[in-house]
Amino acid sequence: MKKNVSRRICWMALLACVVGKTVRAQVDPHFSQYYIQPMTMNPAFTGAFDGDYRASAIWRSQYGNTLTTRGLSGEKTTNKNANIGFNLVNQVSSDGAYSFTNGYLTFAYTGVRFGENADHYLVMAMQIGFISRKFDITKMQFGSQWISGVGFDPSDPSNETFLKPQVTSFDAGAGIAYYDATPNKTASFFGGIAAYHITQPVNPFLSDQTQSKLDIRYSVQAGVRITASDQLSIVPTALYMKQGDAEEKMGGVYVQAYANENTDVMFGAYYRIGDAMVPFAGFYYNGLTFGLSYDVDASAKSAAGSKGNSFEVSISYVGKRKSNTGVPRFWCPRF
Repeated sequence: MKKNVSRRICWMALLACVVGKTVRAQVDPHFSQYYIQPMTMNPAFTGAFDGDYRASAIWRSQYGNTLTTRGLSGEKTTNKNANIGFNLVNQVSSDGAYSFTNGYLTFAYTGVRFGENADHYLVMAMQIGFISRKFDITKMQFGSQWISGVGFDPSDPSNETFLKPQVTSFDAGAGIAYYDATPNKTASFFGGIAAYHITQPVNPFLSDQTQSKLDIRYSVQAGVRITASDQLSIVPTALYMKQGDAEEKMGGVYVQAYANENTDVMFGAYYRIGDAMVPFAGFYYNGLTFGLSYDVDASAKSAAGSKGNSFEVSISYVGKRKSNTGVPRFWCPRF
């Protein structure tokens, strides 16, 4: 049963890629804990944290572990009005029939600042990299292989001809973001807008005649960090993404409670409109942040006829040089 669900997911992903003019769907993997890999939402948030470097990893399981997504990223701040980073995302079905991988290098220019102490940042960023999509046709099932009264017969030909079952293309994106890094402020706003796949790589899977371009994915983010007291911060946020005819609208709030100088506790919930409720819990200790979230299916229809519940676990570490002391440069906006 799990393999059948996986094959349906792969086939739907393939249709989203090759039909183009009639079916246009979001094909980019994404996480509910999207703040763990901010470069997948807006490259301009590269290095937007109080520290010298940050390393992050996240793992997501969907549809009863039928679809697994993994992300890895690293960021480095500099004193040259620039931050740099990289991020890698891989999504694969449990039977290996479908695989999606992308990787990018990001450069963010942080030299545009204003305000009395230049604590307001307007950051512009560009990222370049690759996007790779692969289908293993031998592990997929087609309608021509189903026989009435018998069922699926793998010995029957699929009658499908794939020109390129694997495609790797150059890809690029860009973004702009604003954030208020004024120390000891009660409310600090942040937000931005980004565009991915601006090179619009083609999807030449079936034939030259069915080639279509990958839709640009637009992303808009906004939020505010509210310092309620010396021990408590409240951070409401919102995210909107659009790719082709697919949209995602997500909003929520999390609370950060300071247990002591080196330890924080975080909890909250997000709602992806028409899809899922996502409770979140985590803790911070001496630069290390660990988070857990669970997507509770709230949609009328579940993907591939299965429950859409998903589980995510994340970890990130922010490092500082020993000489890096004083007032924090910026409290990272956890979207």
